[in-house]
Amino acid sequence: METNEFVLESLDKIDELAKRLLTTYEDYKVFILEGDLGAGKTTLTQAFCRILNVEDEVVSPTYTIINEYHTKDDSTIYHADFYRLDTFEEATETGIEDYLFSGQYCFIEWPQILKPILPLKFVKLVIQNLPEPAKNGRKIIAKAYA
Repeated sequence: METNEFVLESLDKIDELAKRLLTTYEDYKVFILEGDLGAGKTTLTQAFCRILNVEDEVVSPTYTIINEYHTKDDSTIYHADFYRLDTFEEATETGIEDYLFSGQYCFIEWPQILKPILPLKFVKLVIQNLPEPAKNGRKIIAKAYA
């Protein structure tokens, strides 16, 4: 299990960070994102989607649970948010297993209840706010599982 730390000094560099993460973990398709409310999980996923040439508007799936996006090269990207779900059964009723094992990019916010069904190969991203004076800065701790 390889662990790396990345520092995002300001949000205007988030696309660079997303590209670096996708390059560093180019053999991975499943990314789980953890962090406090407002840490930037959706914002980072939006940056991933820009780098991957998503044509659709990327919005938080807090209420829809799972959003499906299409890229210019006709690939599909899945973006899930399990914040509102309480049980593993609720999560599996969404069909998440199909998305996780589709071979397509899958970005999952609040993945804690999915631990029993995560694929063997995924990247866990923990997003932490940097202390002042690094306003809007973040530290991302990335751990690859294979």
